[in-house]
Amino acid sequence: MMTRANEVTPINSTLGTAVAASNVQRSFNGRDVLKGVNLTIKGDEFVALLGRSGTGKSTLLRILGGLDADYEGDVLVPQRRAVVFQESRLIPWQRVLANVVLGLGTGNGGRAALKARGLEALGEVGLAEHAHDWPLTLSGGEAQRVALARALVREPQLMLLDEPFGALDALTRIKMHALLQRLCARHRPAVLLVTHDVDEAILLADRAVVLVEGEIALDTRIDVEHPRDRSDPAFVELRNRLLKELGVQEVDARPSLLHTASDVETEFNNRYKQSFR
Repeated sequence: MMTRANEVTPINSTLGTAVAASNVQRSFNGRDVLKGVNLTIKGDEFVALLGRSGTGKSTLLRILGGLDADYEGDVLVPQRRAVVFQESRLIPWQRVLANVVLGLGTGNGGRAALKARGLEALGEVGLAEHAHDWPLTLSGGEAQRVALARALVREPQLMLLDEPFGALDALTRIKMHALLQRLCARHRPAVLLVTHDVDEAILLADRAVVLVEGEIALDTRIDVEHPRDRSDPAFVELRNRLLKELGVQEVDARPSLLHTASDVETEFNNRYKQSFR
């Protein structure tokens, strides 16, 4: 079943479409943030949405998540959706397991079945042993893994990720990328990832969409072979193409200059941030 994001109208989703957004417009205080956006995402497709700050990326995600109904246009999405934000948004007075299953009904299996579902989700992100910990005892990476478990336990047909790794250090972010890839391969949800990180988009997604001043400037498939290597010429070519759409200078990522993934990420982030100063 699919749903109109602001009116909750069921629609058949057997054709394999997870998102069908047409002519989506959103304004704030007279300023047009989204200007007739059209976006389709297939049932198991991973799409990365890139853009500068203020271009409407998170606004579009919130609309798809049913968190913003004050828009114009048509938006059809699955009924089962989950959102993961940059902050884990765990409730500090609830233990980890309670945070994961928060808001879920017990169903026919009762509390025992609900607990088992929560523990299984925590096991998938490698945190089953932390089920009874308090959120404040977790590291940033662990807290985001709990947030992923909370999303997965709902068995979403559409997972919306709003810069979920943006506050993590480079090494933790690399580990989270690998975890997300494994989880998506296992559960096969459609995914929309909002990110500022071009390398992250290429590493994870099937498609990259660039939003510029509220309009889609580029929508391209990512045809770089797996496993994806940042020094692959196809990777570098696509990175520079995306950066050009974003108005950022090219990044030289030849292996002779940048020897490790961490080196590439650090160099890219430094140059990317400088372009916005």
